[in-house]
Amino acid sequence: MIAATDVDESSLHYRGWRVVLACFLMAFFMFGFGLYGQGVYLAELQRAHGWPGTLVSAASTFSFLLTSVLVIFTDDLLARIGLRPLILCGLSALGASTVLLALMQTPWQLYLAYALMSVGWTGMGTVVIATVLNCWFDRRRGLALSLAYNGATCGGIVLVPLLLSLSGSIGFQSAMLAATMAMVVLVLPVVVMFVDWPARISPVADGRSSAGIARRTLLGNAAFWTMVLPIAIALLAQMGFIIHQVTFLEPLIGRASAGLAVTIMAVMAVVGRLSLGLFVDRLDPRLACAASMTSQAAALFVLLQSTSPTVLLACCAVYGFSIGNMITFPPLIIQREIGTAAFAAAIGLGTSISGIVSAFGPGIVGLVRSFTGNYTTAFAICVLLDLVAAATVLWRPGRRAKVLVL
Repeated sequence: MIAATDVDESSLHYRGWRVVLACFLMAFFMFGFGLYGQGVYLAELQRAHGWPGTLVSAASTFSFLLTSVLVIFTDDLLARIGLRPLILCGLSALGASTVLLALMQTPWQLYLAYALMSVGWTGMGTVVIATVLNCWFDRRRGLALSLAYNGATCGGIVLVPLLLSLSGSIGFQSAMLAATMAMVVLVLPVVVMFVDWPARISPVADGRSSAGIARRTLLGNAAFWTMVLPIAIALLAQMGFIIHQVTFLEPLIGRASAGLAVTIMAVMAVVGRLSLGLFVDRLDPRLACAASMTSQAAALFVLLQSTSPTVLLACCAVYGFSIGNMITFPPLIIQREIGTAAFAAAIGLGTSISGIVSAFGPGIVGLVRSFTGNYTTAFAICVLLDLVAAATVLWRPGRRAKVLVL
């Protein structure tokens, strides 16, 4: 039972909205440093140390794969050490990672920094955010998730340009240390004051003994797989397009316009989350998810047919409208069809599977392009993957096939 059902979730005085603010800040810095900032680290570390791009890229891949393994055990960690201590461990690990990135001198320190970043993802990433907000909200859960996850996109829009600007004026080392200090000053007090489970609820009370059972049960649950696999497939196509977007657009519309396309897509991701969050709680999340996947397929299809700058920018805007919602839908589907008892286990396992699968997206798109000499076939495959994902997520095997944790 969600503790929020007997309170007015629409009231600004409801404590859950302060939890949303904390989650927004967690997502802002976690995604800003841990995802979008990696392009900055690649350039700066190559410039500072002369390390090959393959070395830094391999460290990024290592970090993403390690994160995908660690998040499986989020429910165990919540049961053993608690919500607030887990978040503070994640904050400490992320801070140590960014400080080490600023001060490192040898390649082994790079891999240590990225391993610490994976620990940060475990304590401050989407699984913890979804789990805590699932307990605070019932009727406004979709809006709460949308607002919190918008911190992720804002981290890319704000933090990355800020790091680039500061690196140019005071140097990369000082920029990273200043941004890390700002993170600690902003996030630490908010987490300590606001983040906790709702009163009268203990969502992971039996987590130590039941987490493994829940994961094994989930792997045999058809409703779980018809949610996880489509999301993983759609994210694979999405990651493939995002990473190769500038390379595809630059010969067609120039570097400046290609950069504008990225900005437009990021801004539309924020607009899309906010727009959907206003009414997603009244929608069927599987149907809304399929519509989002189909819109991405349509945008990519039109993008392949045109060379008009206006049309290409419009396609990027349409594509961006659904980008952020791909991580909003899984918690909503899981809550409705898997239930509260195994929510943390389900979201952790699902995020792990999606993370591992989607990590191959950029490589697959790049490989197909290298074989064919252009992006037409590669992005056509992405269109097909989106359509397959949209059809699969509409499959509903049984009614409310909840996982009961014994």
